[in-house]
This record gives sequence, structure tokens and C-alpha cells, in this order.
Amino acid sequence: MSNRLEEEDSPYLQQHKNNPVDWFAWGDEAFKKAEDENKAIFISIGYSSCHWCHVMEETVFENQECADILNEHFVCIQVDREERPDIDKHYQEVHMLLNRRAGGWPTSIFCTPQNKPFFAGTYIPPESQQSSIDGMGFKELSKLIGTKVAQNDAALYKNADEIEGFLTTKEHPKEATVLKEDFIKNFMLQVKNNYEPKNGGFSVTHKFPHASTLGTLLTIDRLQYDKAAKAMLIHTLESMKKGGMYDLVDGGFCRYSVDREWRVPHFEKMLYDNALLCDLYTKAYLTYKDESFLTTAKEIADFWFNFMSEDNLFYSASDADSEGEEGTYFIYTYDEVYKTLSENRYEDIETILAEMEVTQGGNFEGKNIIRFNKGEVPEHFEKVKILLQNLRKNREYPFIDKKVQTSWSSMMIKALFTLGDIDAKYKDRAVKSLDALLKTMFIDSKLYHTTLIHNTPKVGAFLEDYTYLAQALIAAYNSTQDELYLIQAQKFTNITLEEFYKNGTWNFSNGEFETKAEISDNTYTSCVSIMVDVLISLSTLLEDEKYSHFAFKTLEYNSYELGRRPVIYPHMLAQMLRHLKGDRVIKSTASNLDANAYEISNLEYPFIQKKLSEDAEFMVCGSKSCFASTDNINKINDIIKNSF
Repeated sequence: MSNRLEEEDSPYLQQHKNNPVDWFAWGDEAFKKAEDENKAIFISIGYSSCHWCHVMEETVFENQECADILNEHFVCIQVDREERPDIDKHYQEVHMLLNRRAGGWPTSIFCTPQNKPFFAGTYIPPESQQSSIDGMGFKELSKLIGTKVAQNDAALYKNADEIEGFLTTKEHPKEATVLKEDFIKNFMLQVKNNYEPKNGGFSVTHKFPHASTLGTLLTIDRLQYDKAAKAMLIHTLESMKKGGMYDLVDGGFCRYSVDREWRVPHFEKMLYDNALLCDLYTKAYLTYKDESFLTTAKEIADFWFNFMSEDNLFYSASDADSEGEEGTYFIYTYDEVYKTLSENRYEDIETILAEMEVTQGGNFEGKNIIRFNKGEVPEHFEKVKILLQNLRKNREYPFIDKKVQTSWSSMMIKALFTLGDIDAKYKDRAVKSLDALLKTMFIDSKLYHTTLIHNTPKVGAFLEDYTYLAQALIAAYNSTQDELYLIQAQKFTNITLEEFYKNGTWNFSNGEFETKAEISDNTYTSCVSIMVDVLISLSTLLEDEKYSHFAFKTLEYNSYELGRRPVIYPHMLAQMLRHLKGDRVIKSTASNLDANAYEISNLEYPFIQKKLSEDAEFMVCGSKSCFASTDNINKINDIIKNSF
């Protein structure tokens, strides 16, 4: 029998509709019941493609004994973190406060009947485990908490009140620090300390792509010709695309790898990772002219277009699991690959298999993840790849979360515009996707955060939606010179300044949860840094200094931390450098800018904007004046260098 979640749109909540737990969605009904009946509140937060969320559902929420305890002692609430990131951010802060370490998903929160949290964890196994750091299993823990709340345990309520007090205390940064290029030295020192020289990346195991850090290394190299920045960037990009975390068969990156070689991933694919990496690999190609980087960028874009889109709208994620196990869709046995190569009359099959790391023993739980350890993909793989794709067609495809998210979709649209300077078909896709996103998520002058595809959106936009959409609109303007995109970007930016900004600080959300926006680049790039990016762009393109003023005030407010620990705020560091150095604007006719889009995208200086002019030549300008004009596109690099 289904529970209340059957009525919800969220694919993640739908996954829990048949649990024996009497789930509520987030809302007044649940909180009123808890207070009226003096029941503790249990809040579980996750998302549809989260592997450990599935494990907790299977071991705890489908466990009848656990469900009986929850139903007797608790009001239970499920939250989709992708649908309500404001709620998630609040309880991640609770987890950090209570455990002195970052949380994760699933997030498990226990609260008083008045919704004051006092215990936070992530995955909690059903049974107590003496070998575990935390020890207590879900059954024992929930019984204990349920009993203490029913008895109105004074110590528990006092603890909850103290936590509430900490959560409402506003912290302010220390005194402002002068913004200066020297911050790069500290950034490079910290990045080198984190760098893993053998395989690239910035950790040993559980390796995430850290697209923002890599992007800032690219910016530094383009500004200063920094050999160390270039070496770390290129080595990491080359290592990540060898196969494993990168799916060589269908395309697209998985969220992270669990080993140091990027070989064994958790197999879920997220829109935000792929959007940011598509943009990064494209820019790396434009800078270093490595064709394999462009191939990877195109394969990411094509994967999302072919597998993860509908009516020019992008789905948010695909799962790691299918047929009840992790990675089933993605991996191969030695025998099945050997057989299909043999049936297609390939010779020297053993050599081909060895190149792809396909062995009888396997490289993942007895089976094989396709990978080229030397990093070079042989020409014959294009045809072999089709055979491997055909083998996958007989398998169950992982669950796809068909939510459309404004922020994540905007990231991919911006990446497609970057790619569109090289190949016009991606520009065409970007325009269609941007127009579809606006039609779907901007209704009656109100922007929304997310909706299930073809449904009416209900959740209002957060800061990240406005900022990433404005960034995509500015990319659209640079690509098409359609001023309507620039006007729309300005409109959304003005809304953010009015609703989310105060004295250098930015809120992520207002209303029920007034959550402060993070300035660190965590799961993906901080929306505050993207806001600074947008403000500088608007200041340049509109020649309006009020936008650069707000960008500076944001940078100044965060300057102490930015100078001290820049490795945590890589995109903000890049935007600080942009603030100090200034944009360069290439002005010319629409036909000139369009015909030379590839050449302009190849300019060495990283902070370039394009703007319409009636001048048939190329004018090279700063924020307040133009330096020179030329009819030779190849002279622009030198003109920009001489402008400093």
C-alpha cells in the first residue's frame, strides 16, 4: 500500500512511496501532527541517483521492524535535496555543527516535536555494530530517541535549544584584506599540497573532478604562463578521461571514483558535473589544442543530448544502480566482449581486449570497466564502441531522474555556447535549450527552481538559479549578439540584488529557510562566485559601474578568507583576478563576430566579452576606453598584451 509520497512529483520521493514507513512530504501537516501528538520528527534527505540512499531504503526503510519503530514514535519526513536545496543546506549545517565534519547523503536528522534538531547522521545501518565509529544502529537509536522524547527528557530538549541558538548566530568575517594578485601564490601552494602527482586530482581515493580548481589553474596559466598550473591541469584532465569515471562507451562522467586511478566510479551521472567538465575540456582544447579534449567535450554534450534530454530540456541525473546492483549497465564480462569481437571478425582480439583492460579476472568485482590506461584511444575503438553499445542495449538502463533544474540546466547551456564557438551545431542546441528552459521555468514573471519534465513548476527559484541562468544568458548574448538575452540577464541580476543581497553577503534562499549562500566551491561552483562573474560581465557590457561596485563589495567582504585559503574558493579567486585585471571587449559587426567566433575564442587572455559595433574592423576595448582597432584578427592577442 502506498504512503502519502504517491502524490508527490519528485522522482526521489516517488521511490519511497511503497515503503512501510508512514512518510510525509515536507509541510505543515507533518509538523502539526508531531506537535499535537508530542512525537519526535525524523527527517531523511537524499536524491534519486544516490547509491547510499538506496542502500538505506533497502536496509532500513523497507525493514518492517525499523518501519514499525518509526511509525510508532516519529513523524517521518522525506526530502529531495535537489528539489529543496534550501532545506538540505540548513540540515547540512546542523550535521556539521553536531559532528564537526561535513555530512552527505542520505542525511538523517532527529528533531523534537517542535522541529529542533538534536542528532544528525548520514547512512545508519539497521543493527548496532561494535566495530563502527558511531556504533549504534538505526533500531537501537530510534527506540532510544523515541522513548526520551515521549518522556520529555530535559537534557535532550536543552541540547536542542542550544543547537538552535548556535544555528541562529550570525558569523561575520574578520577585517577586509586588500585584493591582490599575490593571492595566486597561496592558491598554488595549497593546490600543490593537495595534488596527487601520479594520477592527477586533489585527493588519493574518492576522487572528485574539482572542476572549479582546474578551471582556475587554466585561468592562471593563461594569465601568467604558469608551468606548474599547466602541468597539474593537463595531467588531471588526461587521467580523468582514460575510462572508468569517464564512460568511454556512451560518454559522460560519473560523479566520482573510489580509487586513485579514476578507474572505479560510483556510476551515477549528474548534470552539473558533466556541464562544468564539458565547459572545462572545451576551454582546455582552445588553450592547448589537444584534440582529445575536444572529443571528450563533444562526447559529454552528445551523451546528455542523446540519453538525458527531451524537448530541448535536460534531465538532472541517472542512477548508479540497475537490476538491483551498482554498475550493472556499465560493465562487461571477458567472454561477452570476446564473443562479439569474434562474431564481427576482428583479428588479434587478445590485444584489443588488453588495450581496453578487459581480462578474465576483471578490474571491477570480476567484471570489466572499459579503460585505456595509456590514455590514447586507438582509431579502431570507434567501431568497437558501437559493438559495446549494442551489448548495453540488452540491459536495463539505470533510473533517470527527469527533473528539470534551472541552475544545472543553465550550466550545460553555457557549456554548449562555449562549444558552439567551435562547432555551430552546439550553438543551435544551446539556443533551443535556453529558450525551452525560459518557457518552462519563467512563468508570469516568476522564476522557478525545478519541475518534473512537462509538469508545472512549484518550487520558487533560489540564488543559484538566478545566477547560473544569468551567466547562461550572458553567454548567449556573446554568442548571438541578441540583446534580449542581455536584457533578461540584467533583469534577473537586479532581482537577486533586491532579494538576496545585503552589505556584501548573499542569501541562498529567503522565506521559510533564510539560508546564507556558501562562497566555497563544494559539489559545484559557488553561486556567489557566479554572481560576481555575472556582475562583472554586466558592468562591462552595459558600461554600468553599479554592477562592478556590488562585485567588489562581495569580493571585499570575503577577502580575508579568500587570501588565507584560496584553494577552497577557486572560482572566486579567478573572478578577483578578473576584477583586478579588467575585461577586454572585442567590438565589431554581428557578421564579423559570428564569422570569427572560433578565432576570438582562441584569444589567450581569459576575460573576453563581445559587443556589437558598426565598425567593420575589430575594436579592442577596456571598461572605459578602446585601445586600438584592426582588420586583422591575428593581431588582437598582441594588442591585448600591450594594453596592460
